[in-house]
Amino acid sequence: MKRMLAKTLIAASIAASAFAVQAQEVTLKVHHFLSPTTFIQTGVFEPWCAKLAKESANKIKCQIYPAMQLGGTPPQLYDQAKDGVADVVWTVAGYSANRFPMTEVFELPFMMTNAEATSRAAWDFYKNHSSHEFKDTHILAVHVHGPGYLFTTKKQMNTMADFKGMKFRAPTRLTNKMLGMLGATPVGMPVPAVPEAMSKGVIDGAVIPYQVVPSIKVNELAKFAAETDPKYNALYTTVFVIAMNKAKYDSLSPDLKKVIDANSGQEFSAMAGKTQEADDGPGREKVKASGVTINVIPAAELDKWKKATDSLDDEWAANITKLGQDGPKSLQAARDLIKKYTK
Repeated sequence: MKRMLAKTLIAASIAASAFAVQAQEVTLKVHHFLSPTTFIQTGVFEPWCAKLAKESANKIKCQIYPAMQLGGTPPQLYDQAKDGVADVVWTVAGYSANRFPMTEVFELPFMMTNAEATSRAAWDFYKNHSSHEFKDTHILAVHVHGPGYLFTTKKQMNTMADFKGMKFRAPTRLTNKMLGMLGATPVGMPVPAVPEAMSKGVIDGAVIPYQVVPSIKVNELAKFAAETDPKYNALYTTVFVIAMNKAKYDSLSPDLKKVIDANSGQEFSAMAGKTQEADDGPGREKVKASGVTINVIPAAELDKWKKATDSLDDEWAANITKLGQDGPKSLQAARDLIKKYTK
């Protein structure tokens, strides 16, 4: 009798566990640093969350917190995913200087071709070369933005000589170094800090893509915008990661993990990059409508800029070699991946 009762209890426990797994529902806290009207929310997270809900029969839901509503600062977002303050975050890898040195390779001058191709390359590079840098979280996507341009308040940028004496904002360590090599005084800061710094004269200019300009009102502060020849690789780009709390991912039932996995990876990375770059066109129109003078730096001039910054590639590779990886080989791998996906 006791043996039969024990078997019955075990069977009931297994059935209850199976039901709990089947019935599991989860609401993901999604945190980012831009406003709720920007591409990352309307073009990336809202469609992504809708897809998760549909494919999980509404077992996966999202609560999106824009503009740092869960507290903290943009450089703290990755740790918020690591520590479980948020379940999913979108952040700039380079906001944590020296933390993701392998991933920085895509931020080297004149590396990027277009955001979709480079985002595919960045995902492949993460999977094959730099996943160890993100061991504390579960990475859902790695992507980049469209071409970064120069926005200034005092003078038009035409030649490398124009950088002299200019205080320029940059988002990441390598972009700061690039600006220094071009002759500017680099000032590192997250993008939400740019408007105040520009309006108070803390900086004379900033490197950012068109896409983000209207949301931080740089089109109302800058008088000049300098683009680079579209046939030339971009002056710079920035690497973003969408990271998930590892414990949260591990706690999901197999069926819900399958939904997350199906909506992560190279395609999600490419979609985020493509969506961000697609916003450059409307951003440029708003800049133009604001009366900002726009000029294009020709390829012949960019050749000089590239020559002045080429040693940064070697510096990056040497640093990676010091960290125990093959720096030159890693650099070539990133270049080959970008070439592979660029059409």
